[in-house]
Amino acid sequence: MAAAVAAPAPSRKTETYTDTKRRDDVRGANIAAARAVADAVRTSLGPRGMDKMIASGDQAQEVIITNDGATILSRMALLQPAARMLAELSRSQDAAAGDGTTTVVVLAGSLLRRAQSLLSAGAHPTAAADALHRLATRAVEILHAMAIPIELSDRESLVKSASTALNSKVVSQYSTLLSPLAVDAALSVVDPAHPDLLDLRDIRIVKKLGGTVDDTELIPGLIFDKKASHAAGGPTRMENAKIAVIQFQISPPKTDIEQSVIVSDYAQMDRILREERNYILGMAKILVVKDVERDEMEFITKTLNCLPIANIEHFRTDKFGYADVVEEVSVGEGKVVKITGIKDMGRTATVLVRGSNQLVIDEAERSLHDALCVIRCLVSKRFLIAGGGAPEIEMSMQLAAWAKELRGMESYCIKEFAEALEVIPYTLAENAGLNPISIVTELRNRHARGEKNTGINVRKGQITNILEENVVQPLLVSTSAITLACECVRMILKIDDIVTVR
Repeated sequence: MAAAVAAPAPSRKTETYTDTKRRDDVRGANIAAARAVADAVRTSLGPRGMDKMIASGDQAQEVIITNDGATILSRMALLQPAARMLAELSRSQDAAAGDGTTTVVVLAGSLLRRAQSLLSAGAHPTAAADALHRLATRAVEILHAMAIPIELSDRESLVKSASTALNSKVVSQYSTLLSPLAVDAALSVVDPAHPDLLDLRDIRIVKKLGGTVDDTELIPGLIFDKKASHAAGGPTRMENAKIAVIQFQISPPKTDIEQSVIVSDYAQMDRILREERNYILGMAKILVVKDVERDEMEFITKTLNCLPIANIEHFRTDKFGYADVVEEVSVGEGKVVKITGIKDMGRTATVLVRGSNQLVIDEAERSLHDALCVIRCLVSKRFLIAGGGAPEIEMSMQLAAWAKELRGMESYCIKEFAEALEVIPYTLAENAGLNPISIVTELRNRHARGEKNTGINVRKGQITNILEENVVQPLLVSTSAITLACECVRMILKIDDIVTVR
């Protein structure tokens, strides 16, 4: 007897399959490229970080030795778009704070690593990006709670901040000289009418080969990196000088229109040459510095408190600058013209940087610029914060505690990203030759006991109160780094395809 078996009724629900492999591959490739850039500069972080030698591939064969993140990344030939985003991230940090250019890239790389693990676990990129936005806002609040207010009159604190910025540079052994010099230069150009503004274009750095970095000095006046013109036998030193910035040629007068003058005999030729010679001799008491770059004109006129003169007819005393001494002096392998004792000098400063070779001079200039940027941060936002990885550990612990109060995927994402911030103290310890795991574990314990200013003292190779060791940095450097790193990672997470156009 055959049993009849009824076939199952077809399901009315139709399941659709969406292929997300390409999106995942694009996102994964972007994250991998960005992390590779972060890993390349990670060994340069901190006072014991390694330096990079950058050699250009062209015929000039230019060589740069530096551990400045912005300089390294700006010179790298990056082809992948996401990798270039990290180079632009470093440049943004340089523009916003001037320091922390390596920190911001290392932070972004660590956040991307955690983001990749979240995506592999099934988290949606949008959920991770939104959690990162909330984390950045909360992290800035934590940093503000740790900050210490300062005044510009507290010169000692400013010098400590500049020293911390210089301690990770190639010229760190000269930080005791460059730090006070940077502070004095910066404070001399701050206008009391605008106390929150410091324009670094008012500080001019002149580089001169010869001597050592110890010979670097702040000039109470103006320096031209060229010698005086001796074509007409002019002087090389003038006292009680009247100074004119002229934008026309000093030479025997010529006609305004193009024409020919025919000389018929030698007597007339002698008379012309004699008149020209008398004209030149009439100007022989003028010390002339010629071929001044056009982009230096604004700085020069502001310093000398004078106006440029475009025509011989416009020579008036109200357009002159006045100085006690203008002289040509020998510096290193060449000569410069130095102007001192300027009457009613504008709010500018000139720093003469010396060094035994061009590589050292260039790195000293970059380091001095970073120190000046640190002072600029403190002028605009007058708060200091501990260095040595202390703020990152404190943020990590407080954000992890905050994540426990949240629910769902957001809590899981914030917990992961909070752990990513530990990459800074971990890398500082690693680059200093310490045991990073034991150092970070001990840091967590000390911060859990409420010692929020405890950080890594790489010189002593142990954990100490970083404020007592004078390792401090502007609040703006830390807030800018965490905000910009989170913003960059969010942008990378939200990219799911790369469209190539012609």
